[in-house]
Amino acid sequence: MQDWEIAEAAEARMKPIGRLAAELGLQDEELVPYGAKLAKVDYQKVLGRLDGQARGKYIDVTAITPTPLGEGKTTTTLGLIQGLGKLGQRVCGAIRQPSGGPTFNIKGSAAGGGLAQCIPLTPISIRFTGDIDCVTNAHNLAMVALTARMQHERNYDDARLAQSNLRRLDIDPNRVQIGWAMDFCAQGLRDIRIGRGGKMDGFEMDSGFQMAVASEVMAILSVARDLKDLRERISRMVLAYDKQGNEVTTGDLEVDGAMTAWLTDAINPNLVQTLEGQPVFVHAGPFANIAIGQSSIIADRLGTKLADFHITESGFGSDIGFEKFWNLKCRTSGLAPDAVVIVATIRALKMHGGGPRVKAGLPLAPEYVTENLALVEKGCENLLAHIDIVTRSGARPIVCVNGFHTDTEAEIELVRKIAEARGARAVSSQHWLKGGTGAIELAEAVVETCSEKNDFHFLYDLKLPLRQRIELIAKEVYGASGVTYTDEALAKAKRMEEESFGARLGTCMAKTQLSLSHDPELKGRPTDWVLPINDILFFKGAGFVVPVAGSIKLMPGTASNPAFRRIDVDTDSGKVRGLF
Repeated sequence: MQDWEIAEAAEARMKPIGRLAAELGLQDEELVPYGAKLAKVDYQKVLGRLDGQARGKYIDVTAITPTPLGEGKTTTTLGLIQGLGKLGQRVCGAIRQPSGGPTFNIKGSAAGGGLAQCIPLTPISIRFTGDIDCVTNAHNLAMVALTARMQHERNYDDARLAQSNLRRLDIDPNRVQIGWAMDFCAQGLRDIRIGRGGKMDGFEMDSGFQMAVASEVMAILSVARDLKDLRERISRMVLAYDKQGNEVTTGDLEVDGAMTAWLTDAINPNLVQTLEGQPVFVHAGPFANIAIGQSSIIADRLGTKLADFHITESGFGSDIGFEKFWNLKCRTSGLAPDAVVIVATIRALKMHGGGPRVKAGLPLAPEYVTENLALVEKGCENLLAHIDIVTRSGARPIVCVNGFHTDTEAEIELVRKIAEARGARAVSSQHWLKGGTGAIELAEAVVETCSEKNDFHFLYDLKLPLRQRIELIAKEVYGASGVTYTDEALAKAKRMEEESFGARLGTCMAKTQLSLSHDPELKGRPTDWVLPINDILFFKGAGFVVPVAGSIKLMPGTASNPAFRRIDVDTDSGKVRGLF
C-alpha cells in the first residue's frame, strides 16, 4: 500500500480530537477544534496552568547526511513516539509543518511514511490550519509596505508626505534585504524585475521570491516564546537600509502590527495524532539548509510539560539541523536534550562509501539493494562525523538504522559495531514496516539513555566575534580546514562585528544538506576543504546572522519529475490521492 492508502485506512479509526486532547491532559477550554480530526491548542492557557510543573524527558531526532531521497527522519520520529507508546509511556512529539515545495516536488509530505505516520495526511500536507499562508501573507505585507513607501517617496515631496503623517525614509533601492515569498519551488521567480510601467505602477527595481519557509517571519514563529515576544521580533525585522546606511525596519514602516495580526492564530500549535493514536504537535516549518530547521519552541514547551517523553525533530543532518537545535533553539528555549537519535540508512551509508549516484525518480543501482559490506564500512565515516558532532554538544547519541527490506543482518551488525566503538548506542528499527512494534528496541534505548546524565553545553558564547564563530562551526562541526569570504560577505561581517551584533544574535548557517561541506558532490567525511561564505544575511527579528555558504538558494527549484504529476482527486469522494 502507498502512504496515502495507509493513512486513509487509519483515518477511519482515528481518535476524536477531544479524546486525544483529554488523554494528553488538555482541558476543553484549551482546545480550538478544526473539525473532528485536528485542532489548535491555546498555549497560553496550558502553560499558565502548568507553570512550575517539572518537564518531561526531551529527545531530538537528527540524521546523517542524507541522499536526495531523505532517510526517514520524520518517519523515525513518529515511529519512536509509537514505540514509546507501546512501552506504556506518556509521550508526545513535535514536527514541522510540511511545505508545499517538497510536497509537490521530490521529497513529498513531511508527515512520515509506512506505518509510522501522523494523520490526517491530506490536511496536514495541504492547507492544514492556514499557518503557512499566514506567514506568507505577513511576509508579503512587509514587501507591500516597503515598495509602496518607495513609490510614494519618489512621487511626493515632503509636504505631501506629511499630509499622510509620513516622514521620508530615503530607502536605498540597492540595499533592499528581502523579496517576496511563496510556498512552492519556483526557480523562475528567483530574480525578477518589479514596478515596470508608469510612476503609479510601483517602484521599479530588481527583486525576487524565496520559499515561505525560508522567510524570517517563519523563523520568528519557530523561536518566539509567546505573542508578545513574536510582536517584538516582528517589529525588529530589517527590510532595507536608507542611503545613509541606517536600518529600515517593519516598525519604521508601521507595518509590524498588521503583520502580527496575520499570526495571532498561527502562533498556537496544531494537534494531530500518529497512526497509533499518540499526540503530535505540528507547528512552524522552516527548512534547515536555508533557515533554522526546527518546529516551534512553543510546541516543545507544551510537550515537555504535558508528557513524560517529548520527541522533537531537527531538519536534515546533524551538521545543519542539530547544530541549530543545539546552539540556537536550545539557547532560546532554555531546554536541553536528554538524548539525541541519529537516523542512518544502509542506502545512505553505501552512497557515502562511494556507491553510484542516487537521484530522485530513478531506480537505485544494484549496489544499494544487494549486500556490500565494503561500501557500508567506508560510508560509516560519515556516520562517525555525525556521532562526533552530537558528542561535541555533550548530549548522548543513539544511532538508529532505519530499516529497508534490502538491508542484510551483516550490514546492520557492521554499523552497530562501528557506532558502538565510537561510544554511541546503536539499534535497528522497523517502524516503517511494523509501526510502534518495530520501534520497541529504539524506544528502550531512548528510555535507558534518558536516565543517564549528560553534559550538554553550547559550542560558542554569543560574545565570540562573528568570524571566529563561523570558523568554529566550520571546523568543529563540518570538518573544514578554514573559511573564506567574498568581498561583500567580509565587509558585512566586519560591520556586524564593529556594531556588536554578535553579542545579541546567534549564527544560523545556510549550506547544502547533501554534504558535510558546502559542495553537494563531496560525500563521506570530506577533508582538506575550505568553507566559502558568499553572503551574510541579517535576521534581526529572529535573532540570527545567516552566513550563506556555497551556492545555496533561498528558493529551491522544481524537478523534472515532480510529485504533483501523481497527485489527483477522486471526484466521487473528493479524497486526495497520491500524497506520500
